[in-house]
Amino acid sequence: MIQVFFRTWPLLLGMLLLMVGNGVQGTLLGIRGGIEGFSTFQMSIIMSAYFLGFLGGSRLTPEMIRRVGHVRVFAALGSLISAILILYPALTDPISWTLGRIIIGFCFSGVYVTAESWLNNSVDNSIRGKALSLYMIVQMAGIVAAQGLVGIGDPSGFILFIIPSVLVSIAFAPILLSISPTPAFDTTKPMTFRELWTFSPLGCVGMALLGGVYSALFGMASVYGSEAGLSVPQISIFIAAIYTGGLLLQYPIGWVSDRVDRRLLILFVSAVSTVAAFGAMVLSSNFTTLLIMAFVIGGMTNPLYALLIAYTNDYLEYEDMAAASGGLIFINGLGAIAGPIITGWIMGLIGPQGFFLFLTLLMSAMVLYAGYRMTQRAAPSVSDTGSYAPILASATPVALEVAQEVFIEAAQEDEEGNQPETGT
Repeated sequence: MIQVFFRTWPLLLGMLLLMVGNGVQGTLLGIRGGIEGFSTFQMSIIMSAYFLGFLGGSRLTPEMIRRVGHVRVFAALGSLISAILILYPALTDPISWTLGRIIIGFCFSGVYVTAESWLNNSVDNSIRGKALSLYMIVQMAGIVAAQGLVGIGDPSGFILFIIPSVLVSIAFAPILLSISPTPAFDTTKPMTFRELWTFSPLGCVGMALLGGVYSALFGMASVYGSEAGLSVPQISIFIAAIYTGGLLLQYPIGWVSDRVDRRLLILFVSAVSTVAAFGAMVLSSNFTTLLIMAFVIGGMTNPLYALLIAYTNDYLEYEDMAAASGGLIFINGLGAIAGPIITGWIMGLIGPQGFFLFLTLLMSAMVLYAGYRMTQRAAPSVSDTGSYAPILASATPVALEVAQEVFIEAAQEDEEGNQPETGT
């Protein structure tokens, strides 16, 4: 891991600063929207806009890179991010914020695609898995660190918008000054949704549901906190608890997933998430209990993304895994776009507890569908399944294809190790 760090530290440092900037703006807008008097439904549209832009960026950025190159795309998108962050407090109306969120979602997606392709080309096969793990840790750490900044600032002023703009601007310096452009960029054409559904109905349904869960947590958690009357430091700690749980429990759940029927584990973590979300809904008046439930929700739902991908891979041939990535990301993206809107609608009907009700409903649906699929076909032998590769729900096609490469390499090594030796 130390070797990986020294080979990729400029990229990792840049990504850490980018994630701090993204984490600050995601939380800050939810709080500032309440101060500006935006309705819950208006905030849900604003938060959903990010995921619309993100999905568009993940699909259009590869063509932009092929046309003008990594460096120009990276610099142009970074400049737009920095500008939008400063414009938020100057243009405080729902339409401007919605347009800004679409642009910033598009730009962050494009930046991630570019950075992840650089990461993939900066390491060889022997350390690609470790590089991916370190990249994921940096992403989560950046979001957690961002909550500390929000907690000590004044969301009604300009400073908290200026700080992430500066961080994003600085983030590009170590990357652009230390990394040369990568070779010609290419991505795999995704398989059709019909084919993907044939291979893994649970993977498709699970990705759609998880997209809604992820976008609700990333986009609406601060809106919930504002509506529920939490102070700014409390909102920051609440959101930090969600991502800290995801960071700490990702690897233990991954370790277990390589040793059991993955559907059983999907059902288990979904059930625990359901109980935690329901518990938060009825016991949120106690802040300590709310933090515990947030930690559990984040710890259970964040690893589900990689778990569903690993489960889908168990039914695919190696040559089909990369192609399946595009379809899974698109399905997840559609769920992510709808998530904040539905959450905002429910919160408008029953109040802030609608946030946890939405999570409870989605994770309950995951439990029921996973249980149903367990009755439809037998699970593959644990010895025939591949290894879990950690990846976050914010992954772009590049990161997911890197994860698939790690998955394939690990599976091939296991096959070679299990082949009987022949004497001469």
